[in-house]
Amino acid sequence: MKFLIVSQYFWPEEFRINDLALELVKKGHEVHVITGNPNYPKGDFIKGYGFKYLTETHHGVKIFRVPIFPRRNNSLMLILNYLSFIFFGGLFSYFHKEKYDRVFSVNYSPITAILPAIIYCKKNKVKLSIWVQDLWPESIIAASNVQSERIQKWVGKLVKFIYLKSDLIFVSNYDFKYSIIEKGISSEKIKFFPNWAEDFFINTKELKPVRKDFSIPDGFVIMFAGNLGEAQDLEAVLKAAELTKENHSIQWVFIGDGRKFKYLKETIKEKELTKTVSLLGRFPTESMPSFFKLADIMLVSLKDEYIFSLTVPGKVQSYMASSKPILAMLNGAGSKVVLEANCGLVANAGDYKKLAKNVLESYALSNETLEGFGSNAFNFYLKNYSKDKLINNFIKVI
Repeated sequence: MKFLIVSQYFWPEEFRINDLALELVKKGHEVHVITGNPNYPKGDFIKGYGFKYLTETHHGVKIFRVPIFPRRNNSLMLILNYLSFIFFGGLFSYFHKEKYDRVFSVNYSPITAILPAIIYCKKNKVKLSIWVQDLWPESIIAASNVQSERIQKWVGKLVKFIYLKSDLIFVSNYDFKYSIIEKGISSEKIKFFPNWAEDFFINTKELKPVRKDFSIPDGFVIMFAGNLGEAQDLEAVLKAAELTKENHSIQWVFIGDGRKFKYLKETIKEKELTKTVSLLGRFPTESMPSFFKLADIMLVSLKDEYIFSLTVPGKVQSYMASSKPILAMLNGAGSKVVLEANCGLVANAGDYKKLAKNVLESYALSNETLEGFGSNAFNFYLKNYSKDKLINNFIKVI
């Protein structure tokens, strides 16, 4: 088959859609991508790219890049970044003359990035499939506290329009389907298509990282890796860290960047947590297996919001693929996965006292027990999140 993928983000930006495109090529399909010029996450164009049209090929994937404004990591430029992809992506899609068997779009924020795909499909009378990674407007309400009823109502109407224009809706989290059905969408066109971990998280037995090379302190290491944002309820996590700070053998390590990075840095100092909490910053995704190898247990957390109870954070798959035990402080789908896999300890979202208790309990566990949790995590991953199985099923369905 000949596929067109429409995504505002694509290689060299690090997103799961890259894997999907490359795997489709490996399986003998022709894949073209309409995307922007890469500027995520730093907010500036990666060297060699800019505000311009560009065509290039990456491992057999033909990429059509359209001009977009870089994010610059401020609100005004972020809005212009989103709007410019709608405009230039839509313009390119309207005049694009290539014909495709299938068109597929993914809604990493914002969901408006799907609009250019709708434009192409309407003009060329081809079916559209989309991959829902975030529920709108629920996610922006929960993560950014958008309280305007007018904005919520307008976004809700836009989301329903996009869903109605889609012939198939793949959801990255099974429970997302309930929110979509509530918007009047038939359950028959909703299909489950979860995320998977990158291949380099699997089979890391040969890795022998040295703590000092990665700034990992000695002791029992609880590691959080990923976005340090509003949704992750890092306030509650630091309260748990406060409750264990007298035990200097228990070390909390944060890897990543985001809106809460400055808050973490300031609070660690203010609460005198510098001896037990380390904030290391962002590192390339490819280096994560080495960091994970130096951790005793991995941490995942989300706020106590309904939308987040429907979500299994993508880091869970990465932790599982790496055979790591998991400490979870979240509700719903994410906690259910950890419990079903029997791969760690769970606290309800926001329950920092229970998280601290679980930290102390995991600290007291034997290495054999922790390794058993890790083994359970990996086996659950292979059964439920194997990339090859998921993509083969995707091809059958689409």
